Amino acid sequence: MNRLLVCVLSLFTGLVAGAAWGQAYPVKSIRIIAPFAPGGGTDLIARIAAQKLTESLGQQVIVENRPGAGGALGAELGAKAAPDGYTFTLISASYTVNPSLYKLAFDPVNDITAVIQMSQGPFLVATHPSLPVKNIKEFVALAKAKPGQLAYASSGQGSITHLATELFVMMAGIKVLHVPYKGTGPALTDTIGGQVQFIFGSVAATLPQVRQGRLRGIAVSTPQRIPGAPEIPTVSESGVKGYEVVLWHGMIGPKGLSRPVIDRINAELNKAIKTKDMSEKLATDGVAPAGGTPAQFLALIKKDIATWAKVVKQAGVKVE
Repeated sequence: MNRLLVCVLSLFTGLVAGAAWGQAYPVKSIRIIAPFAPGGGTDLIARIAAQKLTESLGQQVIVENRPGAGGALGAELGAKAAPDGYTFTLISASYTVNPSLYKLAFDPVNDITAVIQMSQGPFLVATHPSLPVKNIKEFVALAKAKPGQLAYASSGQGSITHLATELFVMMAGIKVLHVPYKGTGPALTDTIGGQVQFIFGSVAATLPQVRQGRLRGIAVSTPQRIPGAPEIPTVSESGVKGYEVVLWHGMIGPKGLSRPVIDRINAELNKAIKTKDMSEKLATDGVAPAGGTPAQFLALIKKDIATWAKVVKQAGVKVE
């Protein structure tokens, strides 16, 4: 009888403690790992999320930059963190490229917990003004007439910009030259200078150059046109049917994160991205709010991993 009473009391105490923990969370500061250097899009969105969560959770949320290996090092650190709700990682679409290029020390699907997709946006396909094309159809025709003579810039071998362009090249049935750079800045500079003829660039960095006449914007990579440049058609509607690449950022945690924590962070960030000021801040990086459920975000991660695996294999992309 005494043993039964002890068991019942222990169970009751555990339930009360668990409920109290759920109500109290968080009781200390939270960190968000940004797997890239300060100043980029991932860092920007991580800091926006940190600010909003600090305000809504009542605890300090800090951003810790851990760049390296295309974001794989920071993602690994986040995946191997304790699943206690105090470490999250802000990933970008390049997260889904890395499994096909690097030997990862963690499973990018089974060793993480998807929390929320925060943003979405397109690549802007831009050409040098000297190129005699005004749309994708004319560009593809020119590339087929001059196989291997047109060159494109990317932010690096195996980068998301590289693979997005290779997917376009394969679907359009053209042959072009790839010129990798160490970052978006120099890639864009040489496209503006005419050393290369076209680029798949981020809207934030590329659209201002289009507006100033230094580049010509001919298409966006998303399924729909974007509000910031509604006159620019999509790649798919312009001739390469079915082409679709969405740039995104989202929050993940380590495997084993509790449901109450997942639901709390998801709810707070879904609420935050609907605010006017957050939408305006995201717009400075050329992206729009996303939101949704953890399940929807996990499905996106799985889909993109499969897509880039095919592109890497078919295009023979390798990194040193």
